[in-house]
Amino acid sequence: MDIAGLALFIQTILSATWRLATPMIYASVGEVFTERSGVLNIGLEGFMLLGAFAGFAATFFTNDLALGILSAIACGLLFGLLFAFFTVTIKANQIVVGAAFNLIGLGLTGFLYRAWFINKAQGIKAFGPINIPVLGQIPFLGPILFQHNILVYSTVALVLLAGFVLYKTAFGLAVRSVGEHPSAADTAGLSVTIIRYAGVLIGTTLTALGGAYLTLAHTNQFVEGITTGRGFIALAVVVFGRWSPAGAFWASLLFGLFYALQLRLQAIANITIPYQLLQALPYAMTLLTLILMRGRAISPKALGTPYQKSA
Repeated sequence: MDIAGLALFIQTILSATWRLATPMIYASVGEVFTERSGVLNIGLEGFMLLGAFAGFAATFFTNDLALGILSAIACGLLFGLLFAFFTVTIKANQIVVGAAFNLIGLGLTGFLYRAWFINKAQGIKAFGPINIPVLGQIPFLGPILFQHNILVYSTVALVLLAGFVLYKTAFGLAVRSVGEHPSAADTAGLSVTIIRYAGVLIGTTLTALGGAYLTLAHTNQFVEGITTGRGFIALAVVVFGRWSPAGAFWASLLFGLFYALQLRLQAIANITIPYQLLQALPYAMTLLTLILMRGRAISPKALGTPYQKSA
């Protein structure tokens, strides 16, 4: 491979990195709020599937992408309320509830897909790339940074807003307090239940949006299991990003790079590595990341622990 070919190879991988990282950015930034409030939601895969299907179905029947986005948001809120009811109000085991929502997401979307779309032409219009004038024509960097769709660009605003809310507002302080010392927060007059509900709903809504990205911007159709483990990787991203929105953003980009790399390597005709090994690369890196971060990342002290108000 000559220098020009190598440059094109690198550019192709880097230009796909941000796009492939986008669903994990939405899901992991949302999960940062959920876990910072003290609730562990391992059901991100299920919520992404539900959001992907809701967005696709609404757009398919209305031909309106805005309604598709709103439907994904509504789906995230509705199922998020159900998740919060079980984990915060009833105080059920959060691991069990999260696993149940993974199964619900997989089963419900698979059933509805087969019932409504299996014999129909499924293509929908999707968000197209926005080529930013002048910047999009910059050699090498143009396709990498300035030729993406609106949902990809929105991740920058999302991370900046999330960081501001979490670290510069009274609500963010309340979220962090409830996740660290819920009894102290309760004594100070904060409602642990309301704050945790808010943290859960922010997380499930953004996760559903991450799923909707897959059907409304990354592809133009829905297939069963379209998330292919991205929700589970988003959980690792939260740990790798040390429970901060900015950290989740950069960690998502790293995993997006692995996704882009394995897809590009599969496209090389003369490569001798079995494609199954290449497909496993993002998940292998997830396990490696968790091993490397073992003992280094400090989670919120009350994470996963239901709060029981003392008498």
